Amino acid sequence: MKKLFIVLALAGSLQAAFAQKPAAEMQKNVEKALAATQDAKKAAKPATWVKLAEAYMAAYNNPLTNITPGIDKATFTMMNKEKDAPVSNVQIEGKNFEKVQLSAVDVYFNEAGMLVIADVTAPSVTGDLLGEAAKAYAKAFELGEKAEKVDPKLQEIVNRYYEDAYTAYQLGNMAKASKLFKGAADISMTAPCSVPNYDAAYNAAFTASASKDYKTAEEYFNKCLANGYTSEGNIFANLSQCSLAQADTLAAKNYLATGLTQFPDNEAILTSLINLYLQTNENPEKIVELLDEAKKVMPNNPSLFYVEGNIYTGVKNYEKAEIAYKKALEVEPNYDFAYYGMGNVSLKKAEDLIAERDALDVREWKKYDELNDQVTKVYEGAVEPFEKCYEVSQNPAVKASAADFLKRLTFTLRNVDPKYQEAYNKWDKVVSEL
Repeated sequence: MKKLFIVLALAGSLQAAFAQKPAAEMQKNVEKALAATQDAKKAAKPATWVKLAEAYMAAYNNPLTNITPGIDKATFTMMNKEKDAPVSNVQIEGKNFEKVQLSAVDVYFNEAGMLVIADVTAPSVTGDLLGEAAKAYAKAFELGEKAEKVDPKLQEIVNRYYEDAYTAYQLGNMAKASKLFKGAADISMTAPCSVPNYDAAYNAAFTASASKDYKTAEEYFNKCLANGYTSEGNIFANLSQCSLAQADTLAAKNYLATGLTQFPDNEAILTSLINLYLQTNENPEKIVELLDEAKKVMPNNPSLFYVEGNIYTGVKNYEKAEIAYKKALEVEPNYDFAYYGMGNVSLKKAEDLIAERDALDVREWKKYDELNDQVTKVYEGAVEPFEKCYEVSQNPAVKASAADFLKRLTFTLRNVDPKYQEAYNKWDKVVSEL
């Protein structure tokens, strides 16, 4: 979302600078264009509807005249005629901003003094101006206006909706953000718009869910799903959360089960499944049954065994987890995730031992020493799989994570054997160069 917003903001900053017009003038222009559509002869002409769309867009853009993301505060101050506008300091997403409240727009400057957010508080004409403009352009197309002329106009409206939606999201208004993302999604799927925006549909659903509008969230998540947009499988976890919020446990399980068979590597699906089975006091091993069905179709897919290992790791059945990871390596000897999983099992074992050790009474020093020795052995056992993971992986993120674990492990073990001090020096250098 942030990356797309930046692209749109830069595009908006190329607008020419004009003086803002009185709201009454914009209202008059819209009313005049609307009146033309009531005349039967004029209403039959595409140009009449294009003019109406342009009137709506002019009214929409009017409050933002000369307010362009990316300009510095000095330039803004020079151009701005409202010299006594209230100024305050606010935090957005943990960052500090200076907010200037103009009569029609709130603008926000970041710590570098750049205008990064503009939120219209008093539009020149009330109503959903972008939506009305889109309807007018669609009507013009219906009456014969060429698609190559209408398409870019609709795409501009989609971008404006998306930009406004992101502003609402930044300001914490999830319900408004969802409504605006919906606008972007719906217009992008309106003829003759040639670029459907499934990011907008996903974001409409995501923000609807955040505002507890689960029906809308389901509707737009399913629109994404119907068009093959799955967010790498995350959408199944999203739909499951919507179902759980509406106390439909069965639907939640079905979404996750379907998602797992299609995206066995998806961590969100796997975590949600494990948590769901634990919450309902059902045996998480039932999830393995789903994987077994997938294995029949894809017997040479090591990721299915990796997921199985993760399931058993999640429920602290470390023995079965290790067996599953080893099976993954039988299928693919250089499968980095399996080595990573084996290293992770050792770390989880160590966490449990440390928790047991730290819960001991001070008088149980012998047991404390025994557990300490066990922790050391487990840490030593984690070194080799993480080393192998780093060696075979072609994934920079996986290699970086494995190297980081090796740095921490060898630092912890540096007093156990001189070789670990030497290894620490190596991995410390590797991590610093990543």
